Amino acid sequence: MSYLRKTKIVATVGPASASKEMLLKLAQAGANIFRLNFSHGTHEDHLLRIQAIRELNQEHNLNLTILQDLQGPKIRTQMVEDQKDGGVELIAGNQLIFAMDDKLLGTAEKVGTTYTSMYKDVNAGERILMDDGNLEVKVISVNNATKEVITEVVYGGILRSKKGINLPGTKVSIPALTEKDREDLVFGLAYDVDWIALSFVRTAQDIIDVKKLIADAGKTTKVIAKIEKPEAIVNIDAIIEVTDAIMVARGDLGVELDGAMVPHLQKEMVAKCIKAAKPVIVATQMLESMKDNPVPTRAETSDVANAVLDGASATMLSAESASGKYPEIAVKTMAHIIETVEYQQNSIKIIKGDEAAIYFKNHSYISEKSANPLNDRMIAGACRLARDTEAKAILCITQSGYTAFQLSAYRPKAGLYIFTNNKQSQTLMGLLWGAKVYYYDGEIDSIEKMIQNFTDILKSDGELKNGDTFITTLGMPANKGLKTNTVQIGVVE
Repeated sequence: MSYLRKTKIVATVGPASASKEMLLKLAQAGANIFRLNFSHGTHEDHLLRIQAIRELNQEHNLNLTILQDLQGPKIRTQMVEDQKDGGVELIAGNQLIFAMDDKLLGTAEKVGTTYTSMYKDVNAGERILMDDGNLEVKVISVNNATKEVITEVVYGGILRSKKGINLPGTKVSIPALTEKDREDLVFGLAYDVDWIALSFVRTAQDIIDVKKLIADAGKTTKVIAKIEKPEAIVNIDAIIEVTDAIMVARGDLGVELDGAMVPHLQKEMVAKCIKAAKPVIVATQMLESMKDNPVPTRAETSDVANAVLDGASATMLSAESASGKYPEIAVKTMAHIIETVEYQQNSIKIIKGDEAAIYFKNHSYISEKSANPLNDRMIAGACRLARDTEAKAILCITQSGYTAFQLSAYRPKAGLYIFTNNKQSQTLMGLLWGAKVYYYDGEIDSIEKMIQNFTDILKSDGELKNGDTFITTLGMPANKGLKTNTVQIGVVE
């Protein structure tokens, strides 16, 4: 019987992984979701990748999910001169001026920025970080007449072109959705991507606004809120309530906040998402050294393992799979770490009472805000029954995916097998923790025949064998499209 890895892997597609051949290798190595980073590449580039992924799904009977990651208001420096090591050298104690000029070729004394309202938003004494926090300057004054920000270099080094800027103490006025994002969103919706990630989310309203644009386009595409700003941490409960999933984007978050705060915040956000039955991705620098090396550091191995132990729905590879030297090995390595940790978790022997407490610690009550409290109780009951009978599998048939999201949130030990006749839901649910999703367009009028078909499919795939106990969640009558109102127990014959 095959092992069903619970925690999913998001692999970012880039120059090192854009070919159809490499995408297939990454899928076979363990990638479940392909992230298209719209900070890079043209629409033509991304369309080729979307088409390749869809072809792989058809040709190899895969269920690969497509995640469109919008760039958001990423603040960067403009181009700079090549004076030293590909950039200009900033020296501690020297003055550096930020000009609101996209045509300026920067020097060690003055650089341009994409953040054209910087002079309106920053104040004397605030910090400005560049290049992932490797360079730091302090605001001395603002010249409103020339629209320039005068700073003093605190920590110097080489500043190269188009490096990111972070303003940890500044209330940034740029909207979460830029004009570029709007154009990219239209493109993504036109080609029915499964998930859309919104960068630099600050408030719940940011998510509400993008969801309105999606609805106005006649789509139901799900939204991921990327948590990478201090304001998002302050508003995290409201954001989780309105979004469909979150990404713990530790790169910018660790620059904007004290990096030592991020591990605990990660655990808190994962726990909150599990309780809300919403997927949560842990991202950024998980296997960073594998951009150049075929093996990870011990610290990186521990980082991936801790995300699994936290209960993350998925862990993500960025440059490792997009532009690194070893994209396939990076995916295989992440899959191996996850599988090893999950196996060790499942091997721990604990007494029944403690097991029940751990099993339901994140979902110990049905939310008062739930629109389907009775269905939610049936789903909770299915998970308890699976635990108490030591069932090998939970089978679920769903069209919208609602029941699958809820089942996944309980993080059951039993294998979670989802059947749907909705192609869009099939790939959407590829992000769900523990879920293996099948497209099913067979018998639905007879419950007995339908369940027999499910178990036949799973036996054929090596997921179940004769004598295995399984639980099935159903909405009956089965052909009425009802939410879950029935739970059955069965034995494979």
